[in-house]
Amino acid sequence: MLAIGFRFPGGRYHATPWGRHVNEADVEWPPSPWRIVRALIAVWHRKIDREAHPVAKLEKLLAQLAGSLPSYRLPAAVHSHVRHYMPVREGGRDKPTLIFDAFVRISPEDELVVVWPDVDLDEASQRLLDRLLTGLAYLGRAESWVEARRIDGWDGELDCVPGDTPLDMTTGEVGEVVPLFCPLSPFAYQAFRAQRQESNPVKGKKKGGAVLPESWLAAVSMETGELQSAGWSQPPAARRVFYRRPAGSLKPAAMTVVRNSAHNQSPVTTVRFALYGRPLPRMEDAVKIGELARVALISLTEKYLGAVPPLLSGHDLPEANRHNHAFYLPECNDHGQIDHLLVHAPGGFEDEHLWAMQKLSRLYSRNGNEWQVIYEGAGDVSMFADVSRHTGSGLKWRSVTPYLRPWYAKKNFGVVDQVCRECQLRGLPVPAEIRMLPEVRVGNVVRRPVHFHRFRSKRGLIQPDTNGSFLEFVFPEPVTGPLALGFACHYGLGLFAPVE
Repeated sequence: MLAIGFRFPGGRYHATPWGRHVNEADVEWPPSPWRIVRALIAVWHRKIDREAHPVAKLEKLLAQLAGSLPSYRLPAAVHSHVRHYMPVREGGRDKPTLIFDAFVRISPEDELVVVWPDVDLDEASQRLLDRLLTGLAYLGRAESWVEARRIDGWDGELDCVPGDTPLDMTTGEVGEVVPLFCPLSPFAYQAFRAQRQESNPVKGKKKGGAVLPESWLAAVSMETGELQSAGWSQPPAARRVFYRRPAGSLKPAAMTVVRNSAHNQSPVTTVRFALYGRPLPRMEDAVKIGELARVALISLTEKYLGAVPPLLSGHDLPEANRHNHAFYLPECNDHGQIDHLLVHAPGGFEDEHLWAMQKLSRLYSRNGNEWQVIYEGAGDVSMFADVSRHTGSGLKWRSVTPYLRPWYAKKNFGVVDQVCRECQLRGLPVPAEIRMLPEVRVGNVVRRPVHFHRFRSKRGLIQPDTNGSFLEFVFPEPVTGPLALGFACHYGLGLFAPVE
């Protein structure tokens, strides 16, 4: 048995599958045997003493690797990407073109293991392989830094094996099937070459030397561009083999804190989602996104649980609930675009709620916009303190979205009085100082309340305040967020953030 371990110190693996455009944002996972063999050939050409390790030894080693199909032990990984605009020259000017840079995210400590169960190398081949692996600096694109080693006596469990059906007949588990390219054995390549030249002798004579070289090693070593220019849809010295890997191998593994059933209140109070789309919604439309998220989660829980939890809907709750049901609070990036959503319920989520909420994958607006939603994790508020400013703590708090009075204004019962009353009803300390702000900054733009959407979509609601205000207040003692007050505070209005 031969086992090779690969670690990626940069935490990323970049490799575009054969036949796919880089902007399709697909990643070859796991690394194909074809890619591994060609990487070893490249190392031999650049870093190996050819007198100590002549080409015959290299061909012998690689022929053994090509003679049988390997299996894999996959580390935890996530399919991710970044996108940016690059200038592409068209005519006499540069045209900004959106580029997708896809990769697999892996912990630098985790190891990908590739195992050839039927390969036994002699000492000379082992020494050559060790030298090749030591010289291997990257696998795939140059950004995919790698550290490779031969592993003696590896006895772990394989989870990615050759198979063209999702069902593993031995375990009954359902995986997912992916195609990988594997090099033909020297014998299989010679048979293919002979058949090709016999069926088309003229074309074979013309291209036999350049595209179908007599040497198996030369065929495996051919440049990709040369093969594509000759019209090959796949490398002639390779074959496509289907592998079965675990289902969801490249999907994010959400971290969830399991609730202890012995307690009446769950410690899981906060769930965070990421939003992706073009364009992302503006923070000025926070209440619209809050409403869309509520509708989507209510629909999912009704579908999977058979009923709508009052904790998510806010309906059929006791009088003493005091806003313990879910808040749907959008978060914006530095450009004022909503890229995250915080769902916070002070009363705590049940395990079944969390299970259903993880199914959320899309938000749709009435005007045709669509955003992908990724479940990031769940826990108590402190879990998100480093990534969400809504969950911070502090004495001074400032408006992120307009505060709308929940009651009609009366004499001695204006904005300041109503804020103080809300704080008392929620068990918060009454602010020692409250002042009105004419404007706030959203990204790099200064905004007034009128720039925000300040109305619920539900008809017939009583809305005492349609104008809104920006506030800044100071508590006598530190307060921990999220903090949202006033009309439609459960949908993103009246949202505050601590001021450093």
